[in-house]
Amino acid sequence: MSDPHTHRVIPLQDLRPSTYPLPAAALDDRFHLTPSGTLTDTRGRALRDLRISVTDRCNFRCSYCMPKEVFDHRYSYLPHGDLLSFEEITRVVKVFIAHGVQKIRLTGGEPLLRKNLPRLIEQLAALRTLEGRPLDLTLTTNGALLTRQAQSLKDAGLQRVTVSLDALDDLIFRQMNDVDFPVANVLAGIEAARAAGLGPIKINMVVKRGTNAQQILPMARHFRGSGMVLRFIEYMDVGATNGWRMDDVLPSAEVISLLQQELPLLPLEPSQPGETAQRWGFADANGRHDLTAGELGVISSVTRAFCSDCNRARLSTEGQLYLCLFAEKGFDLRRLLRGGMADATLASAIGHIWQGRSDRYSELRSAQPADSGRSQRRVEMSYIGG
Repeated sequence: MSDPHTHRVIPLQDLRPSTYPLPAAALDDRFHLTPSGTLTDTRGRALRDLRISVTDRCNFRCSYCMPKEVFDHRYSYLPHGDLLSFEEITRVVKVFIAHGVQKIRLTGGEPLLRKNLPRLIEQLAALRTLEGRPLDLTLTTNGALLTRQAQSLKDAGLQRVTVSLDALDDLIFRQMNDVDFPVANVLAGIEAARAAGLGPIKINMVVKRGTNAQQILPMARHFRGSGMVLRFIEYMDVGATNGWRMDDVLPSAEVISLLQQELPLLPLEPSQPGETAQRWGFADANGRHDLTAGELGVISSVTRAFCSDCNRARLSTEGQLYLCLFAEKGFDLRRLLRGGMADATLASAIGHIWQGRSDRYSELRSAQPADSGRSQRRVEMSYIGG
C-alpha cells in the first residue's frame, strides 16, 4: 500500500480550466452548418457519444480523482446558478442528436448527488435518435447512493449503470475512497441496481500498482458468472492533482497475464465501433467462450491508445464542451445557451467545433518516453467524468 505518511502539498486553486475561443466560422451566417446526422472531425471520427457531468461534487475522495488534500472543506464548488439546468441539458442533447449522437452517459463527480436527477432522466428518456429509437441512456456512479435511488432511476427511464469499485477487500476499499465508506454498501447498491433492472451492469476497477493490484483476481472471481461485466482500467494521467506516475500504472497486458494463470480467457470482438474496452471472454474446458461465465474487459488508455476511433464528447457541469478526456480547455456552450441563441445557430457552432477536432493525446503520449512528471495542465476527471 502507499505510505499513508507521505503527503503532497498542492496549492489551493480553481482547477476549472479556461476556455478556447469558438472557431471563427461558428457564428458566421456565411458558414452556417446544418446537421446531417453524421458529423466527423479532422481524422474522420464520427460524433456518437456524449458524456454529461451533472455535478462537480462527490462523496468519495479517491486519490486518483479527487484527492482529499485538494478537494477539502476550503475547495469552492460551482454555485447552483452556474450549473446547466435540466432544461438546458435537454436542449443541448437535442442538438447533439441532430448531429448523430446516440448514447448519453450521465457522470459527475457523483451524479446521484444532483438533486431531482430522475427529472432530467425523464426528459432525456423521452428523446429519440434520428432513427426513431430511444437514446442509449446510462449513468456512472460510485454506488454509494444506489440502494435508495436505483428504482427511481429505472422508473424515470435510465437503462443501465456502470459502478466504480476498486476493491472487494474492505480495508483497501476504505483507504482508496478515503472517506471510510464500507464496500458492503456499494455491493448492496449493485444488487439494488440489478433488482431494479438497470443492466447489464458494468463494474469499473481502476488498477494502481502497489495499491489495489492484489484485488484483480478476487474481483474477477467475484463477478465471473454474475451477468455483470468487470473492466480493469489503467491508472490515467488525468488532471493535475492525482500525482500520476508511469510507475504506478499496471499495464492491461500484465492484468490479462495475471488472470490467465487462474482463469483462462479468450479475446472477443468489439461490440460496437469506438468501444474503449478490449473484451475477453471466460473460456470453458474446450477453449470456447463460456457464455454462462460471461466476460471482462480492459481499458488501456495509457499503454494502448484508442484515439483513432474515439467518438466521444464531454459536457461539463457548467456547460463547457470538451473534445478529449485529457483536454486543457473547453468551449463555452453555456454562454451560447443563455445568450438567446437559436437551436440552429447552436447546432452550427457545435458542428464547427467538432469538425475542427484533432485530439489524440494518448497516441502522442505513447510515442514519448515514459514521463513521471507533469508537462501540462489538464481538466480534472471529477469535472467532466471518466
